[in-house]
Amino acid sequence: MRHAFVWLVAVAVILAAPFRAAFASDLIPQDILDRMKQADVVILGEFHDNPRHHQIQAEAVRALQPNAVVWEMLTAEGAVRVNRNLISDEQKLAIELKWEELGWPPLAMYLDIFRAAPDAPLHGALVPRVAAHSAMERGAAVALGADAARYGLTVPLPPEEQAARIADQHAAHCEALPEEMLPQMVEVQRLRDAVLARATIEALDDDGAPVVVITGNGHARKDRGIPVYLARRRPGVNVFVLGQSEDGRLDGDFDAVIDSPPAEREDPCKTFE
Repeated sequence: MRHAFVWLVAVAVILAAPFRAAFASDLIPQDILDRMKQADVVILGEFHDNPRHHQIQAEAVRALQPNAVVWEMLTAEGAVRVNRNLISDEQKLAIELKWEELGWPPLAMYLDIFRAAPDAPLHGALVPRVAAHSAMERGAAVALGADAARYGLTVPLPPEEQAARIADQHAAHCEALPEEMLPQMVEVQRLRDAVLARATIEALDDDGAPVVVITGNGHARKDRGIPVYLARRRPGVNVFVLGQSEDGRLDGDFDAVIDSPPAEREDPCKTFE
């Protein structure tokens, strides 16, 4: 019996080797991957139009096999309609999600992320345009509604942080926005951070840890973004945040940063011309 047991173990090891190799990451250092695996929530930042950033996100999802994935890019309604069959057909998926209408980079960049854990439930955290306009006109607290106080949106930001955020919005919009619009853009950012955090909590409650969040670096950052709201609502949750830079360029605090070459893109400030 002992020899039979040893033989079975040996066969299992041989068979498992290709499986483990399939999840080995060429883009994510092993120490970062090990830290991700210890977390309840793994937030994966990105420059939206950088294909390599999405390759790294896909490798992380493939390695973690999370119980749920939260998407900044998906509406709540669209997310629940996604399934294994749909993600096998890029055109049908794009139509179902209204991807082009939402204005994101090509869906092809994100497909590998969907397919890395095809059966994981998805949670959409996209803020509708109506809610974003409400945040601009009446503030993030009004736009979020009943949960606003629990997420801290009824409390103004400290003056120094507010000034820093306004400066960031000024730079991000190529110094082209009227000054009176900049505080409004800060309110929209706060709303989006809170909605992403709320969707993450819903995913934890519905599906359990680990949960992966796919989002931009600005929402991922530990000093301002989703982690701030998670710490307020679920202080015991273990969160790991990966930021993704381009040629070392990245603002904010993260648990780890992976650098990539810049994506090829036109000057974004041409839009404001």
